[in-house]
Amino acid sequence: MADADDVRRLASALKQVVEIDSDGFDFRVAGKGFVWSYPERRPGKPRVIRTDVAVLYVGDEAEKQALLLGEPELFFTTPGYDGLPLVMLRLARVDVDRLAELVTDAWRMRAPDGVDLPSG
Repeated sequence: MADADDVRRLASALKQVVEIDSDGFDFRVAGKGFVWSYPERRPGKPRVIRTDVAVLYVGDEAEKQALLLGEPELFFTTPGYDGLPLVMLRLARVDVDRLAELVTDAWRMRAPDGVDLPSG
C-alpha cells in the first residue's frame, strides 16, 4: 500500500524534478507535470485536493485505456480528463514497487531527451 509520502520520495529522486507548491503534491520535469494530487471537483462545492489519489501522465489514449480496462481496481478517470493522456491511481491499492514503475514511466515520457534515470 502506497501513500503521498511514497509519491513524494519517488518523484523527488528523479533528475531535474521540481515540486510545485500545492495543498498536496505536484511534480514537474522541464515544466511539464508528470504526477500530482487529484483536484476533485464536485458541482457547487469547492475543489478538494485528494492526496490519496495520484494523477499520472501516461503518454497516449491507448496506454490510458489499457490501464483503465486492465486494472480498474487501481485506475480510474473522470469526464474532466477525457481526451487527455492522464489516469488517476488509488494509492492505497498499489504497492510501492508498482508505484515506482508508474512514476518513473510518467517522468520518462515528460523528461527532455538525454536526461537519464538516476544511477543507484
